[in-house]
Amino acid sequence: MTTNNPITFCIGTSNNLNYLKLAVESVRTYSFYKEAPFIIFAENCTDGTDEWLAENKEKYNLEIYIEHNDENSRKGIGMGMNFCADKVQTEYIMFLHADFVVSKNWDKACLDTVNNSTNKKLWVSSYRIQPNIFNEGSRPGTFIVPLDEFGEFYHNFDLNHFIEVADEFAQLNNDIVIRKGEGVSGLIRKKDWDEIGGNDPIFTPLAFDDMDLFIRMQLAEFEFPLIGSSVVYHFGSRSDNGHFMNDEIKRADKQINYEARSSQRFFEKWGQMPQFDEVGFVKPIYK
Repeated sequence: MTTNNPITFCIGTSNNLNYLKLAVESVRTYSFYKEAPFIIFAENCTDGTDEWLAENKEKYNLEIYIEHNDENSRKGIGMGMNFCADKVQTEYIMFLHADFVVSKNWDKACLDTVNNSTNKKLWVSSYRIQPNIFNEGSRPGTFIVPLDEFGEFYHNFDLNHFIEVADEFAQLNNDIVIRKGEGVSGLIRKKDWDEIGGNDPIFTPLAFDDMDLFIRMQLAEFEFPLIGSSVVYHFGSRSDNGHFMNDEIKRADKQINYEARSSQRFFEKWGQMPQFDEVGFVKPIYK
């Protein structure tokens, strides 16, 4: 185990280079554990991601894995997380997607929460700030802001403004704890991830894997603090599911088909579709 850097950051990515650059730079600049191990799994990238990772792995001290496969062998989001987790040698895993930007000491705030609950199995999530790309109101755990507050795309994102606001938000809301699991960012002990078995491969390459995971975690008596003292910016659906990948409000047909397939597999596994509580967290299903 790595003692000085107890966390390993993990990102799976596919053709998200412009957002990935922001994510990596922010992790290395604003994390408390700036020198912690950092694993990136890049799958089927054709946008220059592979080349950029190879050129910058020493600059950012990255452990990179590059894979090209056919559509039937694609790992996608959930299995990409599993792939990264299998490589982790630290006590904790911190998952991110490529469409996140982190703020000051976001990782330490999550780790402090775990350290204050030493005998509990936890999934700790950061509070999200997100541009209003879906024309929705704010919801528990996510603060929805106008598109022009920080910027809805990589090319108009105001990093300095976000860092200032996030720092103030974390100080003013450091006592907020909501019982809600978010897909990522998420901090978990490596041994707890291994115990629960990670994401179920039946949902590859995407959709419903996080809800299935959180149901299994609840049945295994995990707790889910989402904390206001850790703040991240989530561009929203830029990581691997077909939204806005070319600065368009458009979804790819294959992504819609994947979601339909995963919803059917969820129903076959659990006997019903997911239900949600008052904060939007998936309810456990007792079979």
